[in-house]
Amino acid sequence: MTSRPLHAVLLPAGAGAGQLLAALAAALDGTGPAILPLDPALPRARLDQLLGTLAPSAIQTPEGTERISPPASSSQPPGVRADVAVVIATSGSTGEPKGVELTAAALRASAGASLARIGARPGQRWLCCLPPFHMAGLGVLVRSLLAGTDPVVADRADGGVIEAGGCAHVSLVPAQLRRLLDSGAPLAALSTILLGGAAPPPGLVAEAAAAGARVVTTYGMSETCGGCVYDGLPLDGVSVDFEADGRIKIAGPVLFSGYRLRPELTGAALSGGSFRTSDLGFLDESGLLRVRGRADDLINTGGEKVVPGEIEAVLGTMQAVRDVVIVGMPDRQWGELVTAFVVPADPAAVPGLDEVRAHVRERLPAYAAPRQLFVLPAVPLLPSGKPDRAALRELASEGSPAGAM
Repeated sequence: MTSRPLHAVLLPAGAGAGQLLAALAAALDGTGPAILPLDPALPRARLDQLLGTLAPSAIQTPEGTERISPPASSSQPPGVRADVAVVIATSGSTGEPKGVELTAAALRASAGASLARIGARPGQRWLCCLPPFHMAGLGVLVRSLLAGTDPVVADRADGGVIEAGGCAHVSLVPAQLRRLLDSGAPLAALSTILLGGAAPPPGLVAEAAAAGARVVTTYGMSETCGGCVYDGLPLDGVSVDFEADGRIKIAGPVLFSGYRLRPELTGAALSGGSFRTSDLGFLDESGLLRVRGRADDLINTGGEKVVPGEIEAVLGTMQAVRDVVIVGMPDRQWGELVTAFVVPADPAAVPGLDEVRAHVRERLPAYAAPRQLFVLPAVPLLPSGKPDRAALRELASEGSPAGAM
């Protein structure tokens, strides 16, 4: 039964942290509406798309809460189930917005298992330097509420924040850890660094350990309330299995309850109490989960998930672009760089990287903007007619981009 109202929450991570924490606490204990945290800096077109697809009944901003009036031709959007506390917006592997519905019980189970696994002690605080409208950042807030401590919320992680914050635990993506190491930040002052969002580049964890950091790698996604496998071992109550093709399946109390207003997607993803992920993996000789990679072309850049097709569709509207393909190229800092291969409409008027990035940032989050640009006379194709992405990656590894940042 969908009886609980859903409110979109657009609050800046730093200045609005107190309001967001209060809204989250009320969502978890049932005294307030379920919340849909969204990035207040999103382009208006993207925000309108999310609001239209996920259909909250009100929007909370620093100025207050305003009800959303449905179009005259539509009925009032339904609420969520009474046990759903949070809806996380994600593009998943398809590029279309989806709302991952998470119950209060699942969020508490995830936070409790996480605190127990890392051996968090009473009174220890968390540093939140990941966006709270993504699961990793929101998970830090849930752990803090469960532990009865106030988190330190910062726009970015740096040595000064670590020194001044007095926090014991933090969640980071590999790009953040890379920058902290390069800056000589006092990582040994932290009891635990949860590292997730993307596979860390080779040697990163070992380098952090040599600097005195205790790094715990995590694997999970919004549908599992964030990380549910730590250093290859599932959290208590979580189990991992595989389909015949190696696709990872996850079961346990941390699973989402469904996709907002998408019963067909829910049925395809949840079956027999397990969640069918988009990742391929296996258990190694020690029984630890090893993730081989995604079963699609999703790009992980700085811990953010980027769908090539979305960017290709946006760049396809540029008059200066005749054809475009987006791939992810390995990168030491970002994990992968969003790389654009463009066939110009006019060889004498080739679009530059700045122009391409600006066009994307008008319609998609900033992290989706390409960081490398290659100009081609034509896109290499497979016999099927699809772009030959392997050939493009080889070209990028051997050549010099027309633009890079």
